[in-house]
Amino acid sequence: MMKKWMFILLAALLTIGLAACGSDKTSNSKEKGNSVGESVDYKIIGIDPGAGLMKASAKVVEEYDLKDWTLVEGSSAAMTAALKKAYEKKKPVIVTGWTPHWMFAKFDLKYLEDPKGVYGKDENIHTIARNGLKDDLPDAYKVFEQFVWTPDDMGVVMNSIVNGEDPKEAAAKWVNENAEKIAKWTDGAKKVSGDKIKIGYVAWDSEIASSNVIGKVLTDLGYKVTLVQIEAGPMWTGVADGSLDASVAAWLPSTHEDYYKKYKGKFEDLGANLEGTKLGLVVPAYMDIDSIEDLK
Repeated sequence: MMKKWMFILLAALLTIGLAACGSDKTSNSKEKGNSVGESVDYKIIGIDPGAGLMKASAKVVEEYDLKDWTLVEGSSAAMTAALKKAYEKKKPVIVTGWTPHWMFAKFDLKYLEDPKGVYGKDENIHTIARNGLKDDLPDAYKVFEQFVWTPDDMGVVMNSIVNGEDPKEAAAKWVNENAEKIAKWTDGAKKVSGDKIKIGYVAWDSEIASSNVIGKVLTDLGYKVTLVQIEAGPMWTGVADGSLDASVAAWLPSTHEDYYKKYKGKFEDLGANLEGTKLGLVVPAYMDIDSIEDLK
């Protein structure tokens, strides 16, 4: 009789134990599923509200049904500051990102996979000019038309700026060290004497680098260059209405797609000056997620 009761007791204890294990497993699974969102307060740190990257990221939130998530508007500087703060403490963080960008050289980062392809294919950065620039400033036009460099080139200038060097000085240093490339950009362009030219650019680190470099090249040719830092919308409007002469900061085909369509025919697209850019959600490599799907 005693053996029978012992058997029943052991069976009951085993059943309770298995139930508890199953309960723990479910709890841990749920916690693991929510850990990413909870760890970052369900926030994706973004940049300027008018940027094409933000428009694409808002679509990502919708397409992946990330109902609990908030896309935080801010600026490029605020985004990188939040990333740096989290990275230094090895804490989780999710930001909107793009390459080329100095943060990929400074931090060990990765893009979250985008299985639905919301961010689209890799983009290129184009040079755009106001209509009539070729006739008014033919030598400057020739430089813009021949301006092309690589993400590695841009990365050198960006890193110098991020490390505290003045953008103009960083650009001048790169120009002086890359005479062969500059010779190709200026091939056939004559020197002028104080002709004025105004170049617009958005406040992305990549565009600060490229605009200062092209500005230095034109200055060396004798132009009086004015660099104007503005939002994407005013930049495109300025080129379209002629208040800006050109920009080397047009991200196409997706990021600035709306502006391209809006002002089509009112500007000249001189083609890509840099190929192989990328947009997406970025996280530190130490985070154990690989896809946007993991945010659900």
